[in-house]
Amino acid sequence: MTTHNESQFVTPALRAGILAEALPYIRAFRGKRILIKYGGSAMTNDSLKRDFAEDVALLSFIGVKPTIVHGGGPQIGALLKKLGKESRFVEGLRVTDEETMDVVEMALVAKVNKDVVSLINSYGGRAVGISGRDGQLIRAKKARPARLAGIDEDLGLVGEVERINPDLIAALEDRGFIPVVAPVGAGPHEKPYNINADTAAGAMAAALSAEKFLLLTDVPGVLDPQGSLISSLSEEQVEEMIKTEAISGGMIPKVKCCLSAIRGGVPKAHIIDGRVSHALLLEILTDEGIGTEIVREKAPGL
Repeated sequence: MTTHNESQFVTPALRAGILAEALPYIRAFRGKRILIKYGGSAMTNDSLKRDFAEDVALLSFIGVKPTIVHGGGPQIGALLKKLGKESRFVEGLRVTDEETMDVVEMALVAKVNKDVVSLINSYGGRAVGISGRDGQLIRAKKARPARLAGIDEDLGLVGEVERINPDLIAALEDRGFIPVVAPVGAGPHEKPYNINADTAAGAMAAALSAEKFLLLTDVPGVLDPQGSLISSLSEEQVEEMIKTEAISGGMIPKVKCCLSAIRGGVPKAHIIDGRVSHALLLEILTDEGIGTEIVREKAPGL
């Protein structure tokens, strides 16, 4: 968000130039779906939350069709602590018994989801909050721990995406609404499952045939061994960097959900720094963009 002091240095000609730079991108993405995974500092810092809501509302105003899948790990942890229940993780995955699952739904669906919706609507957007259990949007099955994290322990009600039903999203879009999705899936007999938000977002981007998949993080993007940002990577290069451990730790599940999206037909996936003010607009509507894009074809220079 531009401050008063900063705005003094933005001349009318510069403002006009910024708008003109955005025009071809507005034309290119008008009427197209963009899937945004919302998480990290962008969800906890008040200024960044406002920037995000403004960006989403503006994208909708110019004819882009944004769908948001949000996380909420810190909020779940805080509510569990308040209720006197300890959070337990195995390889970064929250062990989810039935009591914890109730708390997950309370935090994600009843609190976080409604807060995101309200903030977007306060800037003129028409956001609607839904759970993955609504309209059979996210059908889930019990996760196989070995497949998710190479472990044998039962994680309880942690789920994997079995399929995405895009009909509900399409119905909301047709009426001008912005879908905001809490990543809770419905399994057999409508049993709820806690699904990793990155994984749910990547699967949904593919199922919706999104033009772009944007994943907001708390890092600039994928970095090279010298710590410099890599602006573009191919699927093949990402796999090689995982194999050689040039990509490691918490970045692995993020790039894997991007790979899932592009293998499902999404042209480009982007890992961007949600700590940057108006990160979405900078990535979508400017020449340089920010973060790391992942594409099917080989990127030059690596």
